[in-house]
Amino acid sequence: MKFLIVGLGNVGDEYAHTRHNIGFDVVNAFVQKHEASFRVDRLAYVADVKWKGKNFVCICPTTYMNLSGKAVKYWMDKEKISIGNVLVIVDDLALPLNKLRLRPSGSDAGHNGLKSLQETLGTMEYPKLRFGIGNDYPKGHQADFVLSKWKSTEEPMVKLKIDKSVEAIETFAVQGIATAMNQVNNQDFSL
Repeated sequence: MKFLIVGLGNVGDEYAHTRHNIGFDVVNAFVQKHEASFRVDRLAYVADVKWKGKNFVCICPTTYMNLSGKAVKYWMDKEKISIGNVLVIVDDLALPLNKLRLRPSGSDAGHNGLKSLQETLGTMEYPKLRFGIGNDYPKGHQADFVLSKWKSTEEPMVKLKIDKSVEAIETFAVQGIATAMNQVNNQDFSL
């Protein structure tokens, strides 16, 4: 069975390891754990992982956030992966920093990357792992906040949540979304 694991983010050093790029960081951690490596390919950085009889095509789109749907659609079609076997990892302002939320479907919640996927795929009915980034910013400074780096005090919790997200990807593929949801939803990842 084949899965498409998608980390949403923006390419470029100025975006590396920012809140908005947590999708890239989670997918990178998954790829590193399984001793694979990325290559530059059509519309994305791509890595192939084989684990427990499952094949994972892992992508970090190079289209920038607002055009992520184009890369996802291309790789779904190229690899013949059904929508139910796509897992998108995305930052979420509406979730506190200590939370992860996995759902089989759901709205774009105002996220431009997810809006692009909806426009391109014509549906929101695909699994999403939302990585809470909190919303501790002054009014009118949302863009500055999501494009900011993690505070040093947040980094240990972020690392824990990245590790738990990698485990959730594995569980999603091997045991199904319901088990993976039980693994991360309603957990408090505060240290």
